[in-house]
Amino acid sequence: MTEKTIFDAETDTVRSDWTIINDKVMGGKSESRVSLEPNGNLIFSGHISLENNGGFASLRYHPGSVRLEEVDTVSVRLKGDGKRYQFRLRENLEDYHSYVSYFETTGDWQNITLPLRKLYPTYRGRTLDQPDFSGSQLEEVGFLIGNNKEECFRLEIKSIGLQ
Repeated sequence: MTEKTIFDAETDTVRSDWTIINDKVMGGKSESRVSLEPNGNLIFSGHISLENNGGFASLRYHPGSVRLEEVDTVSVRLKGDGKRYQFRLRENLEDYHSYVSYFETTGDWQNITLPLRKLYPTYRGRTLDQPDFSGSQLEEVGFLIGNNKEECFRLEIKSIGLQ
């Protein structure tokens, strides 16, 4: 099985490809930011607001076109805050939908492993009536928090890889 690194906080010096997209694009008031810890880990943090029909914050990364031959899982080394998050990927940047899977954080360092073929398609929070992910590449990975409640959050990301 081939192993591919998409992001590694210890060696990746390109941070400008991480972008924030919050519910402000739809009139919401949630706030989030991406920052770098002194140890190099990436921090996605903020506050979710339900005002003006808001309720989500997301972080996206464009690693370029990553071929998925001989890999079937994504593995993320992270430390959360005990909250539920969504891992997201897009096969092509021009796709309107993402493929997603939820995961729970414990407050400790975790290795989250998600089967690529079990990621299902969504658009604006709605599951689409089409097949689960079966693509040969990805051009975007990301994280989203939107648990239908006001809350502060913090997700520390060390690495994202494919196996």
